[in-house]
Amino acid sequence: MRRLAGDPPIAALVLAAVGLQLAYPLTHGTARDELTVATVIVVATASVGHATWSHGRRGLAGCVVAATVGFAAELVGVHSGIPFGDYTYSATLGVRPGGVPIIAGLAWTMLAWPAALVARRLASSTAVRVVIGGWALASWDLFLDPQMVAAGHWRWADPDPHLPGVPGVPLTNYAGWLLVSMVISLAIQGILNTSTGDDRWMMGLYLWTYVSSIVGLLAFLHLQAAALWGALAMGVVAGAAG
Repeated sequence: MRRLAGDPPIAALVLAAVGLQLAYPLTHGTARDELTVATVIVVATASVGHATWSHGRRGLAGCVVAATVGFAAELVGVHSGIPFGDYTYSATLGVRPGGVPIIAGLAWTMLAWPAALVARRLASSTAVRVVIGGWALASWDLFLDPQMVAAGHWRWADPDPHLPGVPGVPLTNYAGWLLVSMVISLAIQGILNTSTGDDRWMMGLYLWTYVSSIVGLLAFLHLQAAALWGALAMGVVAGAAG
């Protein structure tokens, strides 16, 4: 009965997210900013909904921890430069308490849950799951940050040194993402116990994020180097999960 009650809403949210992401290259300016916020909210809702349906309070707690840790790291980051480097958010993503948009926490949650499930599918050891889940989340940022910087949502004061072909994002950012992602992964895997429910929609969401990011950055956003780096890094996990 839980599957019957949970699958249709989760499926609808995932499909809605796909539709919003497909529309992204077709929009510009303020409309694209609004679409970005809507996409984060829909994907995060899908992840939290699936977590609660499949793992009850433990799943919900995992998502809350991901959002809290991610938002806290962003707050520390914009005021100290640790661990991502010296960066600031623009006003394009909505309300910014403490200089950080509220949706930043949701952005960490939206893929932290699928990444955790990918890790649980690929490994049985908790330690290995933590590493896989952390990498599965952090590697997504090789797509995300170059795209968001190009869109003007945030910028670094000094983006050097950087990956070849990705001049707007410093290496410190990726190191910071990996650190925070590992902390979030450790927390989620520590909270969860026996897997229950069907994870196929979340697996599909993770793999869609991977493939659509490559295609979007290559074909529409003209961020070819970022697409290549993301394809290599996230492909380590996405290829095994697929």
